[in-house]
Amino acid sequence: MSIKIIAVDMDGTFLNDQMSFDRARFSTQYSQLKENGIKFVVASGNQYYQLISFFPDIANEIAFVAENGAYVSNENTEIFCGAISAEKGNKVLKTLLPIPYLDVIVCGKNSAYMLRSSDNYFYTTMSKYYHRLKIIDDFEQVTEPAFKFAISLPNEKLADFMIFIEQELAGIVTPVSSGHGSVDLIIPGIHKANGIKLLQKMWNVTDQEVVTFGDGGNDIEMLQYAGFGYAMANAPDNIKQIAKYQAESNNDSGVLNIIDEILKKQPPFV
Repeated sequence: MSIKIIAVDMDGTFLNDQMSFDRARFSTQYSQLKENGIKFVVASGNQYYQLISFFPDIANEIAFVAENGAYVSNENTEIFCGAISAEKGNKVLKTLLPIPYLDVIVCGKNSAYMLRSSDNYFYTTMSKYYHRLKIIDDFEQVTEPAFKFAISLPNEKLADFMIFIEQELAGIVTPVSSGHGSVDLIIPGIHKANGIKLLQKMWNVTDQEVVTFGDGGNDIEMLQYAGFGYAMANAPDNIKQIAKYQAESNNDSGVLNIIDEILKKQPPFV
């Protein structure tokens, strides 16, 4: 069985803790991937405009499953863009905004939006992940459909908040851990695996021909369904338990090490 797609999460997976990667090594690998007809897919909870900044030389050649699957593109061409109806979006905001310990970002295709009243530290942190981030006075100023809500909250509130959202907003949004101390509220069924499957259909690729890498709760679906799902060594135990395979940590170039094995057709890729 040949490998035809390699899909990677970014934070805590492809990127090391300094939000970087071995560019020279990957550049050599990428040339070999192209020669072997293997597609490289970036599958992240982060904003599309942030993700393309990591791959300036090849962004127009590869595919992106951004915003946890809410936005999918290939070779600079939009494949899918999710949308939450205005009615459902308003219900989400009416549920979130009265909670005093939350900071909220509304994510759309063209930009992300946060309130001027939000904490400055929240803006500084989130601007690393959202290269288009507008500060507004009221979410009613957002004129485009939302496809995700990004939430920041204290870690000790996380478990109860996830349960609360699952109860209060069932069928409207699904809460997932985004891997950098936040929670994303995504459209039910619109996750990274869904985005990759759209690309598979376009490229005529089976699940068994897909390799995925991840470290967080928003990677679960793509780690479970792919023929070769790799949890990073730095992932929490619950993520390692659901993945079929394990790669070395993000700080040890775990993804690049497995790509070498794929290119050399070493087990389990024989």
